[in-house]
Amino acid sequence: MGRLEAATTRSGTVASSQPWSTDPDAYYAGIDAAVRDAGLDAPTLALDLTALEHNIADLTARAGGVPIRLASKSLRVRSIIDDVVARDGFAGVLAFDVAEAQWLATESNIEDVLLGYPSVRRAALADLLADEVALTRVTLLVDDVAQLDVVDSVVSPEHRSVVRVAIDLDASLRLFSGRVHLGVRRSPVHDADAALTLARAIVARPGFALVGVMSYEAQVAGVADDVDGKPLMNRATRAMQRVSMLELRRRRGAIISSLRELADIEIVNAGGTGSLEETARDGSVTDIAAGSGLFGGHLFDGYRRFQPAPALMFGLDVTRRPAPKIITCAGGGWIASGPPAPDRLPRPVWPAGLSYIGTEAAGEVQTPLTGDAASNLVPGDRVWFRHTKSGEVCERARTVALIGRDQTGQARVDDLVPTYRGEEKCYL
Repeated sequence: MGRLEAATTRSGTVASSQPWSTDPDAYYAGIDAAVRDAGLDAPTLALDLTALEHNIADLTARAGGVPIRLASKSLRVRSIIDDVVARDGFAGVLAFDVAEAQWLATESNIEDVLLGYPSVRRAALADLLADEVALTRVTLLVDDVAQLDVVDSVVSPEHRSVVRVAIDLDASLRLFSGRVHLGVRRSPVHDADAALTLARAIVARPGFALVGVMSYEAQVAGVADDVDGKPLMNRATRAMQRVSMLELRRRRGAIISSLRELADIEIVNAGGTGSLEETARDGSVTDIAAGSGLFGGHLFDGYRRFQPAPALMFGLDVTRRPAPKIITCAGGGWIASGPPAPDRLPRPVWPAGLSYIGTEAAGEVQTPLTGDAASNLVPGDRVWFRHTKSGEVCERARTVALIGRDQTGQARVDDLVPTYRGEEKCYL
């Protein structure tokens, strides 16, 4: 039994309770009390296991029977990854770094680890190429023969075992002969000609085996379509996403069929937390990537198709009161990656009614907050936040408090588990 399963068993189950939606104030207050009773200092990460179980069930239901490949960058807590990937409905990991992939394949004994990004890190590649066990379990991602050249320059084909590789197929929507690009800038491999040209080069090259394809439809999975106060933008987003998925299913399906004539394609990975239902409709896909939906960052609050529970949160100490309705927290500048904008900021959620001061926002060492709730806070109190994304926040703390619940629903700390940082792992 894994640590997450053990903690869930010890705390009992409160299957019908959803305190994050029925009584948010009591939800965060209970977690705050549990963390304080456990004597944990801030900054504190807390993961509510009831909310996590709710999100796991929601993801698997939305995937409609298609296996979910766990996106490790959106978690970065190995005990959680190990527990969830072993469950029904999940299959393998989508890793973000070569050294991380090797670590998960060996230390966690995960037998199917696909890289979500190409890598040219020579030292990490050398370690992987020297690890016979990891080489059978890890699949590198490529979109250019130059990436194969780097692998060969580290260890030549005659001195290593065969390296598993997958092609990164661009999933963006391109309109008007490519003049309009909707999606992220990832792979140059977009059409069938480019995919087949690269596939033939891989198949003909000693020391490599083409075993998969990965494509990420960010313009669907990563774009909110139900943002408050923006009805026109929401309608336009939904229309774009419908067109994009229709185009992608046709293009990806045709490309996969052609690639199967050249190689034994085991893996066709696609999608993300925000596109599970739509990606599951693509018959060429073998598994769907998801991870952020387990922890439920506030990025997903603007999605119409689903609403994950806010499972992961972090608490900061109030250290001073510069004015009657202003308090200052220690730390807090945990800004999410992506285009700099207010939605990249952590969201203060408890006590309710706090907001940033526009001239300072979230600071590296201190974060001032204002609002009526500030009048009732004093140094030593704690404010709880939700991060925009999910895994990124785990780079800021060494441990996560697992919050279980007794039969009455009262929160308590069941375990304290390390993040990647707590295991002395730092990849990107």
